[in-house]
Amino acid sequence: MTIHRGRTYLEKHRYSPRYIFNPPRADLGMVLTIPCHNEPDVVKTLDSLEICQKPPCEVEVLVIVNASEDHPQAILQQNDHSIRQISHWIEASSKKFTYHLLNFPALPQKHAGVGLARKIAMDEAVDRLEQVEYPRGIIIGLDADTLVAPNYLKEIWNHFQQHPKSEAASIYFEHPTQGKEYITRIYQGIIRYELFLRYYIEALRYAGYPFAYHTIGSAMAVRSEAYQRQGGMNRRKAGEDFYFLQKFIAQGTLSEIHSTCVYPSPRPSQKVPFGTGRAISEWMEKDTLSYPAYNLQTFEDLKHFCANISSLYTSDSYVMPDSLRSFFETEGFQEKLAEIRQHVSTEVSFVKRFYQYFDALKVLKYVHFSRDHFYPNEDIYPVAVKLGDKVFSQLPKNTPLLNLLGMYRRFQRREESYQT
Repeated sequence: MTIHRGRTYLEKHRYSPRYIFNPPRADLGMVLTIPCHNEPDVVKTLDSLEICQKPPCEVEVLVIVNASEDHPQAILQQNDHSIRQISHWIEASSKKFTYHLLNFPALPQKHAGVGLARKIAMDEAVDRLEQVEYPRGIIIGLDADTLVAPNYLKEIWNHFQQHPKSEAASIYFEHPTQGKEYITRIYQGIIRYELFLRYYIEALRYAGYPFAYHTIGSAMAVRSEAYQRQGGMNRRKAGEDFYFLQKFIAQGTLSEIHSTCVYPSPRPSQKVPFGTGRAISEWMEKDTLSYPAYNLQTFEDLKHFCANISSLYTSDSYVMPDSLRSFFETEGFQEKLAEIRQHVSTEVSFVKRFYQYFDALKVLKYVHFSRDHFYPNEDIYPVAVKLGDKVFSQLPKNTPLLNLLGMYRRFQRREESYQT
């Protein structure tokens, strides 16, 4: 029955036919997928994987070199170079894990991008795990410019064994903040950008919002059967990770792995309209050390609202903060509220259904509305200090920026936000 479900998913949803015909080993339990597009250093990522401690199962690594049918010749040449590099690396010596190289050099311009590349590789991973009749096997997302800690694979395996109800996981990450590989300006930018990411998640948690998780494509994992149940990866050209993981966040089956770490690259990139590469590219174009972040008052208003959501079940007397009232006026809120009330019979079910409506995407839309109409952005340092004073403890005066990021890292890594 399980095998049939896997075959049904692949028949209905996979983008391309089976690519790998060599049968997997019978003990295959994890398949790691790596999109590779215009990446000069993918071998560093493979080296990082190869020194990982081996989990108690076979691991396969699928690297999908991909490009659009209309990409310029320079990108195609870089991809060809990556193919030669990867092939030589695989053949150079015996490897701890099994590596497969997939090449899709002319994807349709309309859909080509990281989402489609992830989907092709993850669907192939489903096929590999179905061949060994292991639908609860783990499919991992990584990027071709990202390194991993030596315990990466082992800890992902252990986590899913210890949390059998977890269907997907967000993995702890840290960007490099110093070194000689990049110029100082890039390290200055990535410190601020990562602090911004952590500030946003922590501000949501401070507000009492229940669906506050990091959603990063290079730091995620999912069980094959759960991946299939949710219809697989989407084909978005950016934000594919956010939309994919929201499905598991909304149903309460996303967990967090804090016992290992991935190290995404801080390099600038124009490949996607948002994300790390684009953020650092925009940072490099500015002549300032300031980095914009959402005003903390936005989250104070959200905190007030989250504390009073249950009162909306039977009453319209709750007076919302102006930022939320104005936002909901643009969203047809009263009609939606009436619809939610109509379909629930208890306060608990009302709150649950309300948060299905007020999901992470809707909250982000509110945060942007609040920024544009009520509380303008501030620099990341002072707002991160203000929030730190509320959620950690009183911070030392004039805490250096890098130390502040370290405090956020340690605080978020200690948190255990998933219970089986």
